[in-house]
Amino acid sequence: MRKSCIAVFKSVVCLTFLILYSTTIWAEEKKNKTFDTFTLYWENDLFAETDRDYTNGFKFTWSTPYLSKQEESRLPRWSYSVLNRLPLLKNPRSSRAISIALGQDIFTPEDTETEELIEDQRPYAGHLYLAFGFHSKKGNRKDTLEIGFGVVGPPSLAEQTQNLVHDIIGIDLAKGWDNQIKTEPTLEVICESKWRLLHSELNRGFECDFIPHLGGGVGNVAIYANAGAELRFGWNLPENFGSCPIRPGCETATAFGTPKETPFHRSRFSIHLFTGVDGRAVLHNIFLDGNTFKDSHSVDKENFVADVMAGFAISYGRYKFSYSYVYRTKEYKTQDDPQVFGSVQFSLSY
Repeated sequence: MRKSCIAVFKSVVCLTFLILYSTTIWAEEKKNKTFDTFTLYWENDLFAETDRDYTNGFKFTWSTPYLSKQEESRLPRWSYSVLNRLPLLKNPRSSRAISIALGQDIFTPEDTETEELIEDQRPYAGHLYLAFGFHSKKGNRKDTLEIGFGVVGPPSLAEQTQNLVHDIIGIDLAKGWDNQIKTEPTLEVICESKWRLLHSELNRGFECDFIPHLGGGVGNVAIYANAGAELRFGWNLPENFGSCPIRPGCETATAFGTPKETPFHRSRFSIHLFTGVDGRAVLHNIFLDGNTFKDSHSVDKENFVADVMAGFAISYGRYKFSYSYVYRTKEYKTQDDPQVFGSVQFSLSY
C-alpha cells in the first residue's frame, strides 16, 4: 500500500509540473492576462494507508491577482457589477480578485468489499462541481464569497474516477457503488473571512503570524457554520492568508499579490511550518443525510466536526507547494474511527 501511495504521489507531481510548465510557456505569449494563477489541490487517505470515508478530492483553480484600481485591473468587466453588490466585497477601496474552480469529492463506507447496502456506514457518494469565488482584501482582512454549482450521484463520475485510480495502482475496486446516493443538482453559497494577526518579525528573516477565520455555508450540499485559526512560523512568510485543505470559501491561490507589488524576479524564497484547526457546527450534510428530494441511504451525522492539520509550505517566485496531514473527527454516530488524510497543493502564478 505504501509503495503504491508513493508511486501515485510521484506520478501526480510529475504530471502537475508538466501541466504548470506548459501553462507558463503559453502564458508568456499572452499580454494583459486576466487570470494568472493556476492551482491544483489533491487530497487522499492513501497517505494514511486507508481507503474509506472521504477517500479522494481533486480541485483545479484558476484565479486573478488582487488589484484595487478598476482602471488598472484586469478583472472581467462583468465582475465589477457583481463585486459592487455583494456583501463584504463591495468596498471599491479594497483589492479584489475572482477565481473559478472545478472539483470532485469521493466518499465511500469503511467496508468496500461487499455489494450489499451497509446501513450503519456512510453512503457511497460523489460530488462534481464548478465554483465561482469573489475575494476582497483590505489591510489584514480577506473576505470570500463562493457560489458553487454541481451534481451528486452517478453523474459526478465518482465511481469511474475511483475505479480508474484503483486500476492504475493495483487496488481492489469498491463493490458497492450501486448503493450511492441518487442524482441531484447542487447549489452552495459560502462565505468566509480571514484576518492576518500578530505578525512578528523575528531574527534572521524568521517570522510568525496567526490567522483566524470565521464563515458558513448554505445549500443542499451542506448547511454549517465554521470557525478556526492557523499558526505559521518560518523564514520569509508569504503575505497571504495561509494554507488549508479543500474547503469551500478557503481560497488561497489568489493571495500572491499583484505583479507591481510582488514582481516575480524580486520574490523571496519562503519556507514555513503551519498548524491549524477548523471546527464546524453542521445542520445538514448531503453525503451523510442522503438526498434532499429522494429517499436514499443515510446515517446519523455528528453535529460538531473538527479538522486539525499540520504541514509545511515552500514558495519561490511564481511557485508554491504545500503538504499537510489532516485529522478529522468522527462525522457520523456509527463511524468506527476518526479519519486522517493528506492534502497537497501546487500553485503557479505566471
